[in-house]
Amino acid sequence: MTEERRKKRIGVFDSGIGGLTVVGALLEQLPRENIVYFGDTARVPYGTKSVEVVSRYAREDAALLLSYDVKMIVVACNTVSSVAINVLRKHVDVPIIGMIEPGARAALTVSKKKRIGVIGTMATISSNAYPKALLSNNPDVNVYSQACPLFVPLAEEGWGEHRVAEIIAREYLQELVKEKIDTLILGCTHYPILKKTIQRAVGEDVVLIDSGRSAAALVERYLKQHDLLNQQNGQTEHLFLVSDVPQKFEELGRRFLGRSLGEVKKVEL
Repeated sequence: MTEERRKKRIGVFDSGIGGLTVVGALLEQLPRENIVYFGDTARVPYGTKSVEVVSRYAREDAALLLSYDVKMIVVACNTVSSVAINVLRKHVDVPIIGMIEPGARAALTVSKKKRIGVIGTMATISSNAYPKALLSNNPDVNVYSQACPLFVPLAEEGWGEHRVAEIIAREYLQELVKEKIDTLILGCTHYPILKKTIQRAVGEDVVLIDSGRSAAALVERYLKQHDLLNQQNGQTEHLFLVSDVPQKFEELGRRFLGRSLGEVKKVEL
């Protein structure tokens, strides 16, 4: 039975396409694992919705992934990770890994001055999830937060390094620079697409933390500890699901994942 459990897919969901940066990190960290990804493209964005609505969407997304008999679920959405992760854990009987705790721990590990910036959607920043996670692990840390809602459409438009993105990044991040942060958490899965632009805006001395990469490392540790790593060599099978416009998702997916997704399947929730 253990061998069958090892071969099961890792389920990943997001409100849309940004979570593909997390899938990319998982594929890099765990090349033998099979993944099923769901992007809720019919109801994106989650970052502007109420806590109640986000929690309901998250339960429905998780239920869809469970129908594919996944061995664990990665919540590749900082909004859901911020406001609904505990709700999910009450309703779902497989391990759940979100973005907040891995990103916070990684930031605390590398920050020398303990002056940490956090950027994300309005919902993620308003939830104070990252400051709470950081301060619960180290009460002496100083945390500075900034919502950067325009980064998402810039990433999806392919304008991550456009001069417009440079101007917007400097505008958003100037207050964090004034606070002399030495570490910045990219608290949205779209933001790694703008990584070079963000780095230029805050300076080369500031370490950028990609929460998706931190989560992928945590997934690997968990699978090793529970003897759930897929040991088999050979062709992996990845499945990409959306709730609307699969063609558009496949086009954008090349940019976010750096490779073709193959067939993207539309499903009903």
